[in-house]
Amino acid sequence: MPELPEVETVCRGLAPVLEGRRIARLTLRRKDLRIPFPKDLKTRTEGRKVERIFRKAKYIVMALDSGDALIAHLGMSGRMQVMKEAAPYEVHDHVIFATGDGTEVRFNDPRRFGLLTITPFAALDSHKLFKHLGPDPLDAAFTPEALAAALKGRKAAIKVALLDQRIVVGVGNIYASESLHLAGISPKRKAGSVVGARAAALVPAIKKVLRDAIAAGGSSLRDHKQPSGELGYFQHAWKVYDREGEACRCGAEKAVVKRIVQGARSTFFCAKCQS
Repeated sequence: MPELPEVETVCRGLAPVLEGRRIARLTLRRKDLRIPFPKDLKTRTEGRKVERIFRKAKYIVMALDSGDALIAHLGMSGRMQVMKEAAPYEVHDHVIFATGDGTEVRFNDPRRFGLLTITPFAALDSHKLFKHLGPDPLDAAFTPEALAAALKGRKAAIKVALLDQRIVVGVGNIYASESLHLAGISPKRKAGSVVGARAAALVPAIKKVLRDAIAAGGSSLRDHKQPSGELGYFQHAWKVYDREGEACRCGAEKAVVKRIVQGARSTFFCAKCQS
């Protein structure tokens, strides 16, 4: 599933193409993805100018000049592709946004776990997709104190806790492993013990890893591509993720990256430099 850096990368790739332009045509090539498309989606979208595109948690939000907001989620395998020239549609091109200059943005989703819906912009924060979510890790409000307060009393492992969207949104499996490694914290440590110096190390580590990943265009494993079609490159900078059995770059004697399973997800870490 695309994580925060991948979704942020997609938003930044769509902005130059759609912001300030009207959606001349919205083509829905099926009735639904993960959820049905709203019956009035087409009429509320066509002819409207996209004023701003931004990420909210792991969702893409397009603010329209009508006061509505389109909400898109890429699901497990979805991607947005910008097409400057006419080309045959692929079987999984389910939604087509066309601007007046002939440019198309195609929402391609082979597994159909993504979604597209619309809501009044003023009601965005209270929408059922967002109202239960915790802080965004790149916001100033996400501080060591805020993280420690959210983790207080939690007995779950810190790696598992970081995947809980009620604590912090969008970190995801890859970036949780990378952030804990950078902060020197064991993924097996009880979440409630991440206070003081540990919280002070983890929060900036999360922010750095996410920002570095965004700068690299995200991580491309199977499906992620930028709207331009270019792959992300952060996978080449992973310190522990998917490096089981390799020497840890901490340089400690016999330091090897290990893999364990937590919450049905793979976790990668170094027992020598993470405690």
